[in-house]
Amino acid sequence: MAGRVVHFELPYEDADRAGKFYADLFGWQVMPMPEMDYSMVMTGPSTQESGPSEPGFINGGMFSRSEPGRGGNIVIDVDDIDATLTAVEQAGGKTVVGRQPVGDMGFTGYFTDCEGNLVGLWQNA
Repeated sequence: MAGRVVHFELPYEDADRAGKFYADLFGWQVMPMPEMDYSMVMTGPSTQESGPSEPGFINGGMFSRSEPGRGGNIVIDVDDIDATLTAVEQAGGKTVVGRQPVGDMGFTGYFTDCEGNLVGLWQNA
């Protein structure tokens, strides 16, 4: 169902340090994807096919911080990223990154809202 928060992302300066921090503190499983400069994060029981295998939590990712002070963001499921980004612009937000493929899983895009917050979008393939 579109409009739900389905993912989160946290930036890191040091991938190994960040992964260890969250694994040790919360028991998260961190799967580095060095070719993408990204790590997948499982915050609870998950399957590779469907993600979380019990209700009540979402998984996320960690990425290399590209700008000093850049914080994390949430990712919202949508039916059509292009249409959503058009609506974002009409509502006073700004497109930061247009629709991009993520392997064969789906597509992502990013915008800033009317308050300057970075928000991610996800569209299943």
